[in-house]
Amino acid sequence: MTSAASLRTSIADAPAGPSTAAFFDLDGTIIEGYTVESVYRERLRHRDIGPGEFNRSALAALDMRFRGAPLDKLVGVAFEALAGRTEDELDEFGERLFRKDIASRIYPQARQLVHAHRQAGHQVVLATSATPFQANPVAADMGFDAVLCTRPKVRAGMLTGDVDGDVLWGPGKARSIAGYAQREGIHLADSFAYSNGVEDIPMLKAVGHPRPLNPDPGLVDMAHMRGWPLTRLEPPRRGFALVPALRTGAAVSALGTIASLGFGFGLLNRNQQAGANISVGAGCDVALALAGVTLNVTGEHNVWSQRPAVFMFNHQSSLDMLVLGALLRRDFTAVAKKELAHDPRFAPVGRLIDVAYIDRKNTQKAKEALQPAVSKLRHGTSLAIAPEGTRSPTPTLGPFKTGGFHIAVQAGVPIVPIAIRNTGELMWRNSFWLYPGTVDVAVLEPVPTSGWSEDDLADHVAYVRRRFLETLDNWPGGTSSASD
Repeated sequence: MTSAASLRTSIADAPAGPSTAAFFDLDGTIIEGYTVESVYRERLRHRDIGPGEFNRSALAALDMRFRGAPLDKLVGVAFEALAGRTEDELDEFGERLFRKDIASRIYPQARQLVHAHRQAGHQVVLATSATPFQANPVAADMGFDAVLCTRPKVRAGMLTGDVDGDVLWGPGKARSIAGYAQREGIHLADSFAYSNGVEDIPMLKAVGHPRPLNPDPGLVDMAHMRGWPLTRLEPPRRGFALVPALRTGAAVSALGTIASLGFGFGLLNRNQQAGANISVGAGCDVALALAGVTLNVTGEHNVWSQRPAVFMFNHQSSLDMLVLGALLRRDFTAVAKKELAHDPRFAPVGRLIDVAYIDRKNTQKAKEALQPAVSKLRHGTSLAIAPEGTRSPTPTLGPFKTGGFHIAVQAGVPIVPIAIRNTGELMWRNSFWLYPGTVDVAVLEPVPTSGWSEDDLADHVAYVRRRFLETLDNWPGGTSSASD
């Protein structure tokens, strides 16, 4: 077996530039499992599949499984059932399904492979038999240059029930990448193809660097015959596992106990901030240690060089709160959504540092909840806030909101960007369980806000966001991620 790190080395050794391409299959290759399973589960949950479609789909699937029938019949059944739906409706369905389920199933090491190709200047193409509604959200999130997929025929914005062109399965996918290569001036002999399935052997044969990922038995046999390197990616960490569950319970219990001691100390001394300063850093340290999480921090001196400050961080996971507590340690508060006030992983620390809980559905109340933060900053208490406004389902940075920037300007304090990597891998956004591993943290130099005005605020927001993007794209020191 070849490691993912070895694959990245072979990418770096290939000819650089856009005449080299990397073609990635989706199901089983980029994501664990199959997007069609998510589609059917969601439609069944909403009673959107009738008995007729269900039976026809089952028969077509059995034909594929036991008679080796092509995918065409199953796709035909699915597209017939979607006749009359609008493209906009299905685009929205695909985006919702991505955030809810598919995003959590992307292999972290697949992200690294895509990133390595982009760093080499290669064209990165998603080539899949899935529909655009399944493929496009993944491609947009991971930064693919193009999507080759099975497309429904559309007339006046509505699906007709027919397939537009080939079903991209087996030889059909190979023909599609050959056509794309011809149009885009790509040298297939220098290019890469990644797939898990035996049906993609024609695509793998078409390039100079075939790379089976998570291969099924038939593809394993072919790879051994042809000397293709085989790689199995580590699965995403999600769902229940006994040891992480026990460690998470121990971490939450310890955090609550230490926070309670700090709260009691604050009451006795009539100084809640003193209680927070004693217990928050220590509580987060102990919780992370019990959970098996270590921090790899660069630029830690920037945490202390200019305080008070507005500390801005990219938000993927509830684990971010423990990371920030261990990093900032004292004299800070935070902004969080109101639901976290009842989250046992966060509530003890939230109560201790007097977090401002906001109702994201009520803009006016959210603004009112942020106003005391300006006063706290002026009196020496820093603020931690996620400029994205909510947790992202993936490591991809979302748009920035301006609330934290307004607060920094009003209080006359700098903004300190904190880039965090891997927390979403160790604790997915909708998961209660925390897995052991390493979290990378880069604390960037403070950004002064003196002289900023409403007229140029958007430019400053864009600048700070670029700092995050550049850091996440080119991590300081080239440190590896938790998945290596």
